[in-house]
Amino acid sequence: MTLLDLKRVSKNFGGLTAVYRLDLQLREGEILGLVGPNGAGKTTVFNLITGFITPDSGEILWKGERITGRKPHKIATKGIARTFQISTLFKNCTVLENVVIGHHTRIKGGLWDFLFRTRRFWREESDVEKNAEELLQFVKLTEYRDVLANNLPHGHQQRLGIAVGLSISPALLLLDEPFAGMDSGETQEMMQLVKQIREQGTTVFLIEHDMKAVMGMCDRVVVLNYGKKLAEGAPQEIQENEEVIEAYLGAQDDAA
Repeated sequence: MTLLDLKRVSKNFGGLTAVYRLDLQLREGEILGLVGPNGAGKTTVFNLITGFITPDSGEILWKGERITGRKPHKIATKGIARTFQISTLFKNCTVLENVVIGHHTRIKGGLWDFLFRTRRFWREESDVEKNAEELLQFVKLTEYRDVLANNLPHGHQQRLGIAVGLSISPALLLLDEPFAGMDSGETQEMMQLVKQIREQGTTVFLIEHDMKAVMGMCDRVVVLNYGKKLAEGAPQEIQENEEVIEAYLGAQDDAA
């Protein structure tokens, strides 16, 4: 089943074409990698999907429903969550508080429940905290629950960002460079976590520059270059694609 479908999507910023007539499909239950040189348009694609920017042309479908131009919070309620390259954590809140805050789109109670602390309010409050504790256990941050997010090591902040993303129980999780700044050991642990997220029923779409991680984890890989799709296929196909090699490394000098 196709979860997400981008049809001839384009986005320009002034005279710069960031994404050009992109066709892209994401299938339920897969891990899809989006790769390409710096400035290829990868993060712009994520911003288009999640409603932070609106395409100039084309359409974006979620389970067959048009979501083009919807506001980010409306798209999140559909079951699409994301993390960011630059952490958007509440740095002066604890690890647990960050995950609790992430549940805001799931809260059903209204202003009346909040002001008068109704039974519904306390029931939701209890459910949210229980779920937050379970997510911290899943990403292996339970022992840091009372630590300020700002005091976490970089790799743990990445894990916390994923826990916040998972707090809305998404059908699709978009990860923007989840392995950035990690050593080989941390990368292996994060790869395992991403696989576990998929095993629990969440489809994963990730941007990453660590090609070893991408090739060892993704079912399919899409390559962008200057906003255009350069290649798409299984990891082995992408590794052997001459156009992809040239885009990353430049044309080979015959004299070298």
